[in-house]
Amino acid sequence: MSTLGWINVILLAILLAIGINELYLRIMLKRSAKVLTEEEFKEGMRKAQVIDVREKNEFDSGHILGARNIPYSVLTNSYSSIRKDQPIYIYDQKRSMSIRAVNKLRKQGFQDMYVLKGGYQDWTGKTKVKNS
Repeated sequence: MSTLGWINVILLAILLAIGINELYLRIMLKRSAKVLTEEEFKEGMRKAQVIDVREKNEFDSGHILGARNIPYSVLTNSYSSIRKDQPIYIYDQKRSMSIRAVNKLRKQGFQDMYVLKGGYQDWTGKTKVKNS
């Protein structure tokens, strides 16, 4: 097989892996949480725990007003700071980290979880920037 043929095979394998990952994330999300539009998120967030799972530096550079930061990297150590009796609204920059977070939380017995469609990057509501 020629070099060009091998490159095509490798590219096809990469595209297939990306597709499988996307399918896996969608299945995990469907099992763990409901996706909310920005309007739905705004309506319910006053009665919920709003959690930003991005890292602290991203959170400090801008986050949804009223959200608290529990980075995905420390989520496992933070279960006790999240209430099981209130809805949990989770977001990140886009959505993939939120999906992983709600799946982890579901495995710990959390329910009533919601993910912001489009993540923070599509948010047009009130935000806050932490001044250094």
